[in-house]
Amino acid sequence: MKKRGAVGIGTLIVFIAMVLVAAVAAAVLINTSGYLQQKASSTGRETTQEVASGIQVERIVGKTDANKEYIQQLAIYVSPNAGSSGIDLRKTKIIINNGSTQAVLNYESNAYTGKDGIAGGIFDTGKTAWSGLNDPTDYGIIVVQDADNSVQSDYPTLNKGDLVILTFYVGGSVGGENAIFGNNGIPPRTKITGKIVPEFGAPGVIEFTTPTSYTEEIVELQ
Repeated sequence: MKKRGAVGIGTLIVFIAMVLVAAVAAAVLINTSGYLQQKASSTGRETTQEVASGIQVERIVGKTDANKEYIQQLAIYVSPNAGSSGIDLRKTKIIINNGSTQAVLNYESNAYTGKDGIAGGIFDTGKTAWSGLNDPTDYGIIVVQDADNSVQSDYPTLNKGDLVILTFYVGGSVGGENAIFGNNGIPPRTKITGKIVPEFGAPGVIEFTTPTSYTEEIVELQ
């Protein structure tokens, strides 16, 4: 026959064990809920940044060769989307396609012209935005508007209120090689598609068809 004290001690041990298990479970739940809350907050910020950020293509202008037969230089005006966080142009790529050739272009820091050097026309090949291009798949930058000087040659960051021109050759020779669409360039009646892809956020859209003939050297394309 068991004594009452022995039974009470067993019950107490079981009770204490249950309390300890409940405490451990509560601690795990609290830690997990805290982690999930922080993770959800972080994911929410990243999603908001991804949706709000991006590049806007304002216009695209081309320049022909001297005979007005082919477009050989392209200048793409870009700005950040409204509400966008800073966009690192070092990590931004231009993808462009003429129907038979697709090229992916990267920023070349030597091909940079600050806002003080914009005078004289954007297609002036003496500007470093053009002369600094060393490879057919390079693009340069001409700064048009940048109040806080965030668009520098080594760390070009596009943010609110900025407007820059992305420059590259589609015809002629770059660094001793033919440009991305050959030595001639883009003939009339050619559909060009592509996009400007930032590290995060919405890409800018490139889509135009060149005119039936080039009557001027400077051609508005998009």
